[in-house]
Amino acid sequence: MSLMQACLGRRARALACAVSLPVVLTLSGCATAHSPDPLESWNRGVFSFNETVDVHVLKPVAEGYVKVTPQPVRTGVRNFFGNIGDVWSSVNLFLQGRLKEGAASTMRVAVNSTLGLGGLIDLATPMRLDRFNEDLGQTLGVWGAPSGAYIVWPLMGPSSVRDSANFVTSMTFSATTLIDGAREDNLARLLNVVSTRAAYLSATDLLDSVALDKYAFTRDAYLQRRQSLIDQGRTPAEVEEEEGAPEPRYDLPETEEEAAAAAEAASAASAPEAAR
Repeated sequence: MSLMQACLGRRARALACAVSLPVVLTLSGCATAHSPDPLESWNRGVFSFNETVDVHVLKPVAEGYVKVTPQPVRTGVRNFFGNIGDVWSSVNLFLQGRLKEGAASTMRVAVNSTLGLGGLIDLATPMRLDRFNEDLGQTLGVWGAPSGAYIVWPLMGPSSVRDSANFVTSMTFSATTLIDGAREDNLARLLNVVSTRAAYLSATDLLDSVALDKYAFTRDAYLQRRQSLIDQGRTPAEVEEEEGAPEPRYDLPETEEEAAAAAEAASAASAPEAAR
């Protein structure tokens, strides 16, 4: 879930996606590997809007949250929402065919949800059950779906045509599905947003100081990271080599002796045919 996504109501986000996504899908047809940002003029405007909201609203709230909330409480909040996200990660790992990782992620959820008091305490990480952070966009990428155009959504942040599918799952599958009541639902969303923003305070301060073009830096970092997640850390050369490798032939002889024996057997088998 992105930083500001939880600030929107469920119906408002669904309506925004329903209205905007077909337009984006139409406009993104000209996106290529060498030109992944055909909507740059739109994106820069939305990026500027999001930055304004962050500077004047979200960042000050996150800084206040850090000052008044003890570290163990902040850690517990992050662990709780992270445990909910691990459930969806497990589903996507299985959809990607990564059965071993999917089983490990499922075990992580089971441990933290029971022994970890509903996910407030992360007992799985010390047990070497690491978090994978998989989503539907990554699964579609593993299945071969192209990224499409890079797009910045109002309040939701960086994405792409393919990764925009994550909005549907995040609207229907989150911690708020466990909560009854509109007021409690909105409070949970707000807490998740503030907690997430607080975790990135130092990172955004560093970005502000080193990036000459913050929009371009954010875009390139986002696209590279998403592709790296889909490739599971492999380099482009390794991916190309693996995809282009010929299928193994198990019917071929493994040694020179076996090859000679196979040739002799083939010659003997053809001798009766030649005699005819």
